[in-house]
Amino acid sequence: MMRRLLLAAALALGGASLALAGSRPVTAAVTATAPTPLPSPDDLLAMIRAKFRSHRPPPPYEVYTLVRKQNTNYGYPDYANSYTYHVWYRSYDHAALERKISELGAVGYMEFMRPMFNQDTDPGPPTADVFEPAPLHTLSPSFVPTPEPSAPPVIAVLKVRGEFDYRVTSVQREGDELHLSLEPRRQPDRNRLRQIWVDAKTLELKKIVATDKLFEQNGPVYPVLFTVYFKMFDGIPIITTIHGVVYGGYGGDGQTVDYTFKHVSFPLTLPAWYFNPRDYAQHQDDAPE
Repeated sequence: MMRRLLLAAALALGGASLALAGSRPVTAAVTATAPTPLPSPDDLLAMIRAKFRSHRPPPPYEVYTLVRKQNTNYGYPDYANSYTYHVWYRSYDHAALERKISELGAVGYMEFMRPMFNQDTDPGPPTADVFEPAPLHTLSPSFVPTPEPSAPPVIAVLKVRGEFDYRVTSVQREGDELHLSLEPRRQPDRNRLRQIWVDAKTLELKKIVATDKLFEQNGPVYPVLFTVYFKMFDGIPIITTIHGVVYGGYGGDGQTVDYTFKHVSFPLTLPAWYFNPRDYAQHQDDAPE
């Protein structure tokens, strides 16, 4: 009888233990996923450039508003050299019709320009090829650049990198972005990029630091460092803002300058006379504003 009671008690305790064990939550094993390794720095830079160039050639026409602001060397707003322009731009030859807009909304006369980086003109356009080397020398107003070639049909895909114009000195992950530091392998005056930030997943440009130049009228040329910000618009990376700092001993007005690109659009066509300054006098009544 005593043996039966002990056996029953043992069975009861065993059942309770099983019941408690069954009531415990089951914790699934966590499998750590190793981060996807980055390609080599040079391959990564080549992929970033290829991603940017995949959006080219740019739209044939661009319309935008360029706002330029700077301070005097005393820190006060420099109204004489701060201005706003409406710009109608043709991409294949960099030709543009520009009209200055006053603070009160008055529209100035028509001006012909070729917006480009590293030249004696305002930077631009919003779709500028930031991987393109700067020209060998200052361009005359009559200069007509070679149009960008249209993308050929894709027949096969080959991985060919070749020697790049830059050496990647570091790659760092900063949140959702990759930060690359660069130094030119040759011609640092032409190969202007110094730092690049891209989306870590898409490799689309987010920000760059690049060199540029300040051209003083009848004076020396000073080096400038531009910090350029991008966003996607209509599936194309466009420049939104530029912050410039002049160095090299420059002490005049505009030691820092800011450009903002607003109201960007890509019309399908624009009148041909917009890009021929000889026709401006005949179109005073139908000029765009």
